[in-house]
Amino acid sequence: MRISVVSGKGGAGKTSIAVSLALCRQGAFIVDCDVEEPNVSLFVPVQIEEKKVATKPVPQVKQDLCTFCRRCAEACQFNALMVLPNTVLVFEKLCHSCGTCSFVCPERAIVEVERPIGEIEKGKGAGIHYIGGRLFVGEAMATPLISQVRGQIPSDAEFVVIDAPPGITCPVVEAVDGADFVVLVAESTPFGLQDMRLVVEFLEEMKVPFGVVENKVGLCEEPMVQEFCRSSGIDFLASIPFDEEIASSYSEGIPMIHSYGGDVFEQIISFIEDRL
Repeated sequence: MRISVVSGKGGAGKTSIAVSLALCRQGAFIVDCDVEEPNVSLFVPVQIEEKKVATKPVPQVKQDLCTFCRRCAEACQFNALMVLPNTVLVFEKLCHSCGTCSFVCPERAIVEVERPIGEIEKGKGAGIHYIGGRLFVGEAMATPLISQVRGQIPSDAEFVVIDAPPGITCPVVEAVDGADFVVLVAESTPFGLQDMRLVVEFLEEMKVPFGVVENKVGLCEEPMVQEFCRSSGIDFLASIPFDEEIASSYSEGIPMIHSYGGDVFEQIISFIEDRL
């Protein structure tokens, strides 16, 4: 079973809930796909066993073969190449590694070379397996790294929890793709509700089964997220209170399963198992 944990905004409690779900099962895999701000390892005492550099292919132009015909620049949808009278400029951070430029080049003057974009870590801790990615500072696109991080998940892994990036951007699509179920963590505030609505539209468009966990209940006067789920026919999985002890434990790197209790997370997993 593969569960992706998402949120409409940062700070909703997504990572702590994702880690808590993984800790419910011995031998589970927790996969940190929030590669621009990875922090799963802050909640799990991970012993890193393997680390490698992730790369992506980018074009390199052989200037001595190039006739400056501009076909590569015209074919590139992302404006990653600029053809000047006597040279070709490649903007590597705009490149999506689609290979179109090398395909259309009549002179075979474009080859692809690997460029480092981040790191992938693998390890173990607290009875679970950890896989995580970390995008290098200055890199513009997280999606290629997330794809490679997900590629490290063993095909025979029985229980996988993916900590996705917040929002509804391309990296989130990559982290959610192939999930059996999505847990949407929503902060119990007007901003949290508005961002949750955007994620709901996105998940319905992707046709992925999902349910909602309302976090920080009591921060506002009423559990507005739960009311929205009830009126919209959305599966409501659990509510977690806005509690000083939970917040204090969080600041010390203690996941909710230890500060709030494991029953709520077992109930979430049971619901997902019954749904699937």
